[in-house]
Amino acid sequence: MGSLRQMGRCKQILVLAIFCLSASVMISFIFHYSTTEEDTDQLVPQPIRALPSTSPRQPNCICQGSGVFVLKDHLPKDQYDDIVKRRAEEYRKHHIRTSSSLNRLIFAPSNSPLQYPIQGFTVVPLRKTLIPGLALHAAKRQNYKVTLSVSSGVLAIEALGEGDKEGQGEKEITVQSTSLSELNNLLGQITYTSTVYRMRTGDLAHFTFEHHEVVFPIVIQQTSVPVLYDIGNDINYRVTIVTKTFLRYTELQVLISSIRTYYKDIKIIIADDSLEPQKVNGSNIEHYIMPPAQGWFAGRNLAVSQVTTKYFLWVDDDFLFTDKTKIENLVEVMEATPELDVVGGSVAGHGQFYFSLVYEEGSGEDGGCLNRKSAVKYQPVPGFPTCSFTSGVVNLFLGRTDAVRKVGFDPQLKRVAHSEFFMDGLGSLLVASCSHVSIDHQPKIENAKYSSFRNQQSKDVEDKLAHHFFKNHLKCIRYG
Repeated sequence: MGSLRQMGRCKQILVLAIFCLSASVMISFIFHYSTTEEDTDQLVPQPIRALPSTSPRQPNCICQGSGVFVLKDHLPKDQYDDIVKRRAEEYRKHHIRTSSSLNRLIFAPSNSPLQYPIQGFTVVPLRKTLIPGLALHAAKRQNYKVTLSVSSGVLAIEALGEGDKEGQGEKEITVQSTSLSELNNLLGQITYTSTVYRMRTGDLAHFTFEHHEVVFPIVIQQTSVPVLYDIGNDINYRVTIVTKTFLRYTELQVLISSIRTYYKDIKIIIADDSLEPQKVNGSNIEHYIMPPAQGWFAGRNLAVSQVTTKYFLWVDDDFLFTDKTKIENLVEVMEATPELDVVGGSVAGHGQFYFSLVYEEGSGEDGGCLNRKSAVKYQPVPGFPTCSFTSGVVNLFLGRTDAVRKVGFDPQLKRVAHSEFFMDGLGSLLVASCSHVSIDHQPKIENAKYSSFRNQQSKDVEDKLAHHFFKNHLKCIRYG
């Protein structure tokens, strides 16, 4: 049964009513037939208890005080306007990729007669799925009528026979009946099928009865395949030691010898971007030669890309293993806390060197503020009193291989970089620092050629600050 009726200016709604199961039940599938552009917003059901999703326009964060670097001041003056324009466009596209209707803040109405899934309803893109838990709990009435609408999918009722399916698959469905039990029976058979294909997005369903309206989220997410590592019963199958070297073969050989004192068979992976590469001797060593002077993070990426174990231990090439460098102790922490991605130890002369990172999004025009503060812990790691959650750790750390690969190391950062990895991993990597595992530094050896490259840091710092302005959409970084 179809009819066209006027609803506001130039607005038409087509209603298809289908009788099924019982003469006392009526189901209506309602969809938009035509509208003027100015009326479009009126056709979309508005959430009465949902606040707008996070917007690029946020309150501006404050960049004041000591230790603050205002990043725009470090941009090349002759390129300033063009860089700012390009950054604004990239930030707009970033929000398109990352924003979702699920970012809306939704409040549950008090004393609502509507039952619905509050959280946990996840569907695979384009696949029909029953909506669990829909029901109406209302006092006796002559007639019961509920409406359900969505925006990124379509609705249907599985109970309808093949001859009764005309009109199914619309964004809005109305079910009414003189029997509450029959109405609830139909609500229990409503399906949702997304009409958008994304890896992860969402929809907001609007469920109404008389003057009551609720909004609940539907997560649209492609199912992931597990990636598991068989860690066996031996440390050699659990951990690979990785390092990056540049013009420091003497220190590298001392490091390898100290590793072999305590771990005779563990695999060692070396990324080497020295100007004139030399052969590195030793068993179970993988030595990867890079183009000259590619930088620390490029070497980290290469080394970690070759790891086949569940974990890797990152060490600098001038470290020295001692009887306190117990890799097993870090593995124990990680295995007991599966959410952890990185666990750091302490380094002689530096201690644990852990720090916090706090990000304020700021306005879309100016960018956000990042606050980095040394020696800040959040909470103890359960079961390990010498370990605490934090944001970043020293250069002795055990990393969960797959988690670290997802973040990666920015190869544009060559000499001045460490905190930057944890900046990129903020919000995705869970990090902890432990005091019961430590490593030593080797005595410093004079190396004029190596020092000549390290002494270029001042320019690297300037380039890095300009890089953060664009890449991380930051207005300033505060160190404390």
